[in-house]
Amino acid sequence: MGSLAAFIDGIDLAQLLFLLFSAVAALLCITFHELAHGYVAYRLGDPTAKRMGRLTLNPIKHLDFLGLLMMITVHVGWAKPVPVDMRYFKHPKRGMAITSMAGPAANFLMSMIALALGSALYHFGPAHTAVNYAILFLCYIAVLSVGLGLFNLLPISPLDGSKVLYALLPDAVYYKLLRYEKYGMIVIVALTWLGVFSRPLSFLISNICSFFCTVTFFPIDLLQYYFF
Repeated sequence: MGSLAAFIDGIDLAQLLFLLFSAVAALLCITFHELAHGYVAYRLGDPTAKRMGRLTLNPIKHLDFLGLLMMITVHVGWAKPVPVDMRYFKHPKRGMAITSMAGPAANFLMSMIALALGSALYHFGPAHTAVNYAILFLCYIAVLSVGLGLFNLLPISPLDGSKVLYALLPDAVYYKLLRYEKYGMIVIVALTWLGVFSRPLSFLISNICSFFCTVTFFPIDLLQYYFF
């Protein structure tokens, strides 16, 4: 019993709370990212995501455990891709590009909404510990959402940015590249673990979040203190 008590006393409750905030925020960011893909594809005529139950706010349906781990540890990551059948689109390449952009766009919007809510709590909320924790949680959502959106804009297949880039290519090249996109994930995981993206993405995340803070009147120094 004594050793168990010592173990419990040694646990940093604040770190556990921050880890919980990070995990829940990452799940929310992933869910809205993939839901945006599926919804836009559905609006463009593709029922695949709806038929496979991916037009849902259930995060388990969108979860990729490695991508979630990356989001929690390095603030960038990915989710399980929503299935899209571009043959349903009137203009397949353009439809795929629009569908791909929907995820990052949803993340950037989500970040701004989180900071706007945090700003309202900061300026008008009562001085209470629960309010402070709520603001911190919203900060996690804002930072992780920008990180997810930016990471997926990288022009490396199968990330969203590649679909936009490929849309500019001739059809023969486009469809040939799509056949090899499953191998791209191996490259992405390796480069991420090696830290290749860390510095440029950290720079971009910091600056975009700072811009969003300016727009929403959220205190930039508070966000920078915890994350940058």
